[in-house]
Amino acid sequence: MAVKREEWMKKKNQSEREPGGFEKFLRELLGWAAYIVIILCLTYLIVTFIGQRTSVSGSSMETTLSNGDNLVVDKISYRFRDPSRYDIIVFPFKYEEHTYYIKRIIGLPGETVQIINGYVYINGELLESDTYGAEVMESPGIAAEPISLGEDEYFVLGDNRNHSSDSRDPSVGVLHRKDLIGRAWVRIYPFNKIGVIRHE
Repeated sequence: MAVKREEWMKKKNQSEREPGGFEKFLRELLGWAAYIVIILCLTYLIVTFIGQRTSVSGSSMETTLSNGDNLVVDKISYRFRDPSRYDIIVFPFKYEEHTYYIKRIIGLPGETVQIINGYVYINGELLESDTYGAEVMESPGIAAEPISLGEDEYFVLGDNRNHSSDSRDPSVGVLHRKDLIGRAWVRIYPFNKIGVIRHE
């Protein structure tokens, strides 16, 4: 009998030391809440400073990018280097909130850009390496006259030149460095086209 009583007392003391059901539930709930907070913070940091998911709407970047393509935009590279010619970049449309454009950089700071007979000229010379345009441009827009870019200004075009609203359009115009959200990095959808995006 003494042995049984000793075992009973041992179990009783152990159960008193163990947390009750509610305390256990509360501890588990707090653990999950902390986990969710950490995930949300990491997501915020990634979206704000490193990368951002975006989708292509329209055909202005055909044949490089298509309507419905889902991309990850690299937001960190331009903190360490200057944008380059032919980079595919994302920027906000200044006349419509939550609307972003994706185009290719053609003209760089300090250059003079002009479109003559459907072709791009930089500082008076034909930009022969510009092989991204799907066709000869029908409308030069504001680039019919020479456009001198300032020290932080960029001239952009869509690859589907005759179906693109870009720097030729006064509603877009030239971009400032601060306008560039980032550089298109990886296509994540559709699955058969997943991969790093070619810029040059």
